[in-house]
Amino acid sequence: MTGTPAAAVRAALPRLLTTLAPYQAAVVRIGVAGTWGGYLLREWPHRRVLYGDLSPWSAELNGRLLADTHAFTALSWSDGRWWFEAVYLLALLSAGATALGWRTRASSVLFALTVLSLQNRNVFLGDGGDNLVHLMAIYLALTRCGTVWSLDARRRARKPGRDPAGWGEPRALADALAAMLHNGAMLVIAAQVVLVYATAGWYKVQGSRWQDGTAVFYPLKLEYFAPWPELSGLLGGSLLVTFALTYGTVVMQVGFPFSLAARRLKNVLLAVMVVEHLAIAVLLGLPFFSLAMISADAVFLPTAFLLAVQGRLAGRRRAREPAAEREATDGPADEPDDEPAGDGPTAERAGEPTA
Repeated sequence: MTGTPAAAVRAALPRLLTTLAPYQAAVVRIGVAGTWGGYLLREWPHRRVLYGDLSPWSAELNGRLLADTHAFTALSWSDGRWWFEAVYLLALLSAGATALGWRTRASSVLFALTVLSLQNRNVFLGDGGDNLVHLMAIYLALTRCGTVWSLDARRRARKPGRDPAGWGEPRALADALAAMLHNGAMLVIAAQVVLVYATAGWYKVQGSRWQDGTAVFYPLKLEYFAPWPELSGLLGGSLLVTFALTYGTVVMQVGFPFSLAARRLKNVLLAVMVVEHLAIAVLLGLPFFSLAMISADAVFLPTAFLLAVQGRLAGRRRAREPAAEREATDGPADEPDDEPAGDGPTAERAGEPTA
């Protein structure tokens, strides 16, 4: 045996110094920023009551809490109305800029700071999805989430910069370190999603209502979680449906972390969980919780699927272009930043993070 571990490290190092999973990072960016921006727009009429000067959770009470938690919020700098309005508007603008991928390095940092500022102003709001947005906003600030599917990528395609091979040593080193930071952050996002499902599933296993198969029945009967009472009553009135949904939820959440070892099974469970979250959005009236979960789940989407979506959308766009414009813009096809995912044995080949 002659230096097998060292040889493995040398073989993996070039890949670790390149930006992995750029398409997954872009989907997470668009989903998380879009979810938070949509929430802020929905709550625009109530913004002062939720986070501002009219909130029952006053700035004085929040200041006492911050003294213990040491959490960051720019709203602690002033309790005036116009400072709050400026921070809220900045949060909306940064969410839109991040979702569109405009100046992503700066806008993603600003997005994270404004998310923390609003959520830490009143920690008693939210439906669980806010916690995930909170974490994902921090992680995204450490990634190169604007590499593809962004206004930044479009600008780079029109005005290419210098070839990285011609960069000086300090710039090349900084680029390699940024790539490693991105890869590490994507791995943390994947681990966070796994942790969410694992803890949720194993806690449910310990609950008596989940054990007897009736847990889903109760929220369907709560008026607060019944935007469609007839549909909720129809599902809740069937013992078989209630039993299947209850046990199916536990099996999926407990089994998802183990499915990562089998890509095909992981993709099936991922699709089922997306459908489950869409059902939660409709049946329980929790659209932003569901969108936050789906956005985080996107870190495990296969690269081949995302490239296929990109190709389909590009084909439709070209079909709508006039012939003369199409001829003027046609050029060599862009090479993807990562290899498409096939049905190979490892997720690394596809640029997918593993947990």
